[in-house]
Amino acid sequence: MSTASSSPSTIKAAIIPVTPFEQNCTLIWDENSKIGAVVDPGGDLDRIEAAIAETGITIEKIFLTHGHIDHAGGADEMRGKLSVAIEGPHRADDVLLSALETQGKMYGIAGVRNVAPDRWLDDGDHVSVAGHLFEVFHCPGHSPGSVVFFNRQQRMALVGDVLFRGSIGRTDFPYGDHDALINAIKNKLFPLGDDIAFICGHGPPGQFGTERTSNPFLIG
Repeated sequence: MSTASSSPSTIKAAIIPVTPFEQNCTLIWDENSKIGAVVDPGGDLDRIEAAIAETGITIEKIFLTHGHIDHAGGADEMRGKLSVAIEGPHRADDVLLSALETQGKMYGIAGVRNVAPDRWLDDGDHVSVAGHLFEVFHCPGHSPGSVVFFNRQQRMALVGDVLFRGSIGRTDFPYGDHDALINAIKNKLFPLGDDIAFICGHGPPGQFGTERTSNPFLIG
C-alpha cells in the first residue's frame, strides 16, 4: 500500500494494488474525521481490509469508475462486509456489471459476483465523501459507462482506466470506442486544468498537463 496526501488540505489517498491485473484500488478519506470511501474494490478484499485497518478509517461508501472485473469484481462482497452503498458507474456499464461472474470464469478468478450499484451516476452528478464534493464526468470509450470523479477544491481526479500516465484506456474490448475516449479526455478532462493530479486504475499517478503535452495518444 502506498499512501500520499492529494493536496495540502484534508483529503488523503492510499493505493492498494489488487487482482492479477494489478488494479489500483484506492482509499480516499478526510484526514480529520477519518471517514472515507473505497474506489474500485476489484478483488483481494483481505488486502483492502488490511489497508483500511492500517489507516484507521471508517468507510461510508464504495465508488465504481466502471464495470470491468478488476475494478468491480469484489464490490458486491465488500458492500455486504461494510454495509455501505455503491455509487457509480454510469448505467451504460450495467451490461458489464451483470456479467462479472462470467468474466470471472473466463479469467479463472474465483469469488466474483455480479453487482448492481445503489446509485447509477450521470454526467454532471455529484458524490461526496465526508463532506468533500466530487463532480462526476461520464467518459465513455474504455467502457460505455466509465466515470471520472473530480474534486475541484483539492484539484484531483480519480480517472479509473480512462487515462494513464503516458497512455489511455484500452478500447479493443467489447463496447470500447476509441474516438469517444479521446473526445472525453480532451473535451471533458483537460479543460479542468493542467494542474489536476490524477489517480488511475493501473500504474503511477499523473497530472493532466503532462499528459496533454506529452502523451503519445493525445498530442498532435
